[in-house]
Amino acid sequence: MPLKLFRRSAQGNWYIRGAVAGCRVYESTGTGQRRLAQASLDRRKKEIEDRAAYGRGATLTFAEAALDYIETGGEARFLPPILKYAGPDTLLMDIDNAWITEAARAMYPNAKATTIDRHLVTPVSAVYNRAAEDQLCPPRRFRKRGKDNARIDWLTPEEAERLIKAIRVHQPHILRPVAIMLSGGARTGETFPITREALNIPTGEIWIPETKNDEPRYLRLPRRGLDMVLEGDLPQTGPICRTHHGKAYAVSAYRGSQIRAAWKMARKKAKLGPEITPHVLRHTWATWYYAATKDFGGLMDLGGWKTPSVANRYRKLAPEDLPERLLAHDWDFSRADYRPQSVVPFRAQARG
Repeated sequence: MPLKLFRRSAQGNWYIRGAVAGCRVYESTGTGQRRLAQASLDRRKKEIEDRAAYGRGATLTFAEAALDYIETGGEARFLPPILKYAGPDTLLMDIDNAWITEAARAMYPNAKATTIDRHLVTPVSAVYNRAAEDQLCPPRRFRKRGKDNARIDWLTPEEAERLIKAIRVHQPHILRPVAIMLSGGARTGETFPITREALNIPTGEIWIPETKNDEPRYLRLPRRGLDMVLEGDLPQTGPICRTHHGKAYAVSAYRGSQIRAAWKMARKKAKLGPEITPHVLRHTWATWYYAATKDFGGLMDLGGWKTPSVANRYRKLAPEDLPERLLAHDWDFSRADYRPQSVVPFRAQARG
């Protein structure tokens, strides 16, 4: 029979008796108040049902699930403070939206909703979903705090021209990584490790073997983007993006931090606001590429997105004249100027 409450005497405590999910229960609630006893029954029923649903994952802790996630290639960037808050004993099945709300209040009391999503909700979801793939827990959807597609920033061609000019005058050493992100759609974390061996000058292609989602891909730069990459001294081997001292950038878990100071100066000189971060260049590329080509499949392939919904978050609503304005500034994403003479060295290569 299902779980029910009963009392042995009129003044005694309420007891729970019955069965749920194949488990028989006969125990005291420890209270003589019907309201509290009913709450105890509800909690006990949920606990038994959860354990039945989680099966062999019922005793799995969040820390153990996180370790498995990291060891199988998951990103550990935001996990340390979450693991510290959760401790070694928090069970994975206890991680729900209510738990995340409490964690957000404790860990990020004054943070924006988008920050909580990025630093807490997304990494917790990733750990949980990896365990769900291994059938250690049932699927669960975690509620995000910020609005979907909250980032709407992208650069117009005219704003990009101001930024490029400011970089050339004040911080020329970051022109190459900015060109790769702006014209090729590379993530900041993908840009700095790019080597000379990965750059195919005749075709304007860059091979990215290691990506955020483990899907290798090519970047295909428009001619102007490649010209910018070839400005200055191009290393003949090793990473092509270098500091103003000529050294390779250290790979950092904090994307874009390698050029933070130089970017900030160039951004200010270009009269652009603080919301314009290096990652905005990837949003800009997606918006430019789709406006110029209307090739959504190419957008997904070249951008390295696995699902259309993610690619759509990067592709912004743009004015109808954007393709003409891009061509006016020599941004030709059709790559028509690479054909049929793609095997012939072009002007930028000849300058070298």
